[in-house]
Amino acid sequence: MSKGDLLEFHRRAILAENEIDQLKKEIDVLKTLLKPTTSSSKELTELQQENAKLKHRVAILTRYVESVRAKEAKLGDKTEQMISIYDELETVFLAAISKTYPDLVDPPVVITTCQDAKFGDYQCNSAMGLSKLLAGQGKKTSPRDVANAILSNVSPTPLIEKLEIAGPGYINIFLKRDFGLDALKTLLKAGRVPPPRVDKQRVIVDFSSPNIAKEMHVGHLRSTIIGESIARLLEYLGHDVLRLNHVGDWGTQFGMLIAHLQEKFPDYLTVSPPISDLQGFYKESKIRFDTDEEFKKRAYACVVQLQAFEPDITKAWNMICDVSRREFDKLYERLDVKIIERGESFYQKMMEVIVKDLEAKGLLEEDEGRKIMWGEKPNTGIPFTIVKSDGGFTYDTSDMATLKHRLEEEKGDWLIYVTDAGQAVHFQLLQSCGKRAGILKHQRFSHVPFGVVLGEDKKKFKTRSGDTVKLLDLLDEGLKRALDKLREKGRDKELSPEELKAAQEAVAYGCIKYADLSHNRNLEYVFSFDKMLEDKGNTAVYLLYQLTRIRSIARIANVTPEQMKKAIETTPVTLDHEKEWKLAKVLLKFPDVLLKITKDLYLHTLCEFCYEISSAFSEFYDKCWCLEKNSVGEIVKVNMGRILLAEATAIVLEQCFYILGLKTVARM
Repeated sequence: MSKGDLLEFHRRAILAENEIDQLKKEIDVLKTLLKPTTSSSKELTELQQENAKLKHRVAILTRYVESVRAKEAKLGDKTEQMISIYDELETVFLAAISKTYPDLVDPPVVITTCQDAKFGDYQCNSAMGLSKLLAGQGKKTSPRDVANAILSNVSPTPLIEKLEIAGPGYINIFLKRDFGLDALKTLLKAGRVPPPRVDKQRVIVDFSSPNIAKEMHVGHLRSTIIGESIARLLEYLGHDVLRLNHVGDWGTQFGMLIAHLQEKFPDYLTVSPPISDLQGFYKESKIRFDTDEEFKKRAYACVVQLQAFEPDITKAWNMICDVSRREFDKLYERLDVKIIERGESFYQKMMEVIVKDLEAKGLLEEDEGRKIMWGEKPNTGIPFTIVKSDGGFTYDTSDMATLKHRLEEEKGDWLIYVTDAGQAVHFQLLQSCGKRAGILKHQRFSHVPFGVVLGEDKKKFKTRSGDTVKLLDLLDEGLKRALDKLREKGRDKELSPEELKAAQEAVAYGCIKYADLSHNRNLEYVFSFDKMLEDKGNTAVYLLYQLTRIRSIARIANVTPEQMKKAIETTPVTLDHEKEWKLAKVLLKFPDVLLKITKDLYLHTLCEFCYEISSAFSEFYDKCWCLEKNSVGEIVKVNMGRILLAEATAIVLEQCFYILGLKTVARM
């Protein structure tokens, strides 16, 4: 939107605000008249109806003014931004509908994309809903007549080339090529994709969450990958994101481990014990715990001492946690994941406080020796167990304490928990109890569930021996298979050792991440290296290859970075051919794709968008020559406008890949 257009909207907003003030004065006058003692029943009814109409008009005008003020805020922000086409179209059509039907309260503004380009790029499908609302007021008007009325009140905008009415009342919207040219020029000048404007929030993302002394397995993979991508997306949009790893580092199992450590390495206080194989160490202690009553008693005693923070016991606990933490960090480094550990132990003292708070508010009930808490509808469903019959705390207690800390101390505006779908009921209850306790108020609370990973036999993914698949083994197998695939394609003969290693890691880790993220997270998915490593279709391998192909165009044309920079300033992107314009319109969807994901947190939408870009680019590349060669293969013409379009495509894809956690390589 240009400054001139915004000034016009600003003028209308001022007029609307003036009208709001006048209407409020009229409402005040009506209030004095709305007294049964001074008016007849008929007069009172008429006054009430008039009052309702005035209030409706105020609500419509207020909503319109808010939308315009938001546009002014965008212009006042000096950072470059990509425009959300949906937001712009909603503003335009809200203004037109409000002008056409000023008495309608909260009129529907329905904007969708057109499936067939010959019918336009977007549609406003509000006419059908508006027709029903008008019928409810006794005004029978066909949807097509409604559409025509709206059309007559749509103000000119640099976004829209033309509008057409089709079918029962669809308003087809055709975008202006000049709008696309300006948006792509902004992107190219920035050398990156400027994010769309959002209201900045403090977001806390809880993900991964393995247990100390246990190896991370494929179940942790989904939480880690999904949580990392959500965090990257929100950071890119400008939110203040805190990534938290709520590890299991407290409880009975530590009494068991510490008791075993004391027996096996009695000098652990002075000599560091060799317990690098913590998984094996855990299994040994578990066998003792299950078969030896004396050992079990000592383990419970260690738990009591740990909860009292006895120094020698605490040192043993720290040793065990450090060994586990180092192993976790190796995996996070390989997956390029950044996360802050804040385990259950961090909230121990807070759990005592939350119990006192809930008791003081009268929210805890006695139930067979334990203390329980119901959600917003007491005695419905299942309650939280806040204190066990033996006086101990539970995960429910821990999560209530965590909720309080994240909202009141960390000042979170939006809490996100990424766990398997089996915990959905727990998080529904956490949200409900948080609201009842007055801890969770206006803040946004999101549980992001995911389905289980299946093997190629369609059963839960396990090793041949029936054990859980270790994440470390999975990544190692991915590296091996990626290298085999690259060698099969002869890349080891074309790439340097350093390039081959970079390609191997990009393919291995990228294919594992992308296979997970490209599926609807609510569903189960089959883990198959063969399918992940396919170089066709919607896979990481294909998309990474496509990006290197796009990047190679300028290199083959011998376009230097300096020449590219100059061309961005002097040469317009070419959008004359239908395939050029189609590719550009796909790229322009980027802000709306991201904004949609912030609403539902489904990352497969971004994967589908990457594949849509890649497909549109292939169509463009097949029909529109970026380079023209003679019969002996010499370049005789470079179409710089098309090379700029390819550059814009690469920039958008790279930003998508970063959000998805895929690493790009120059050659593959």
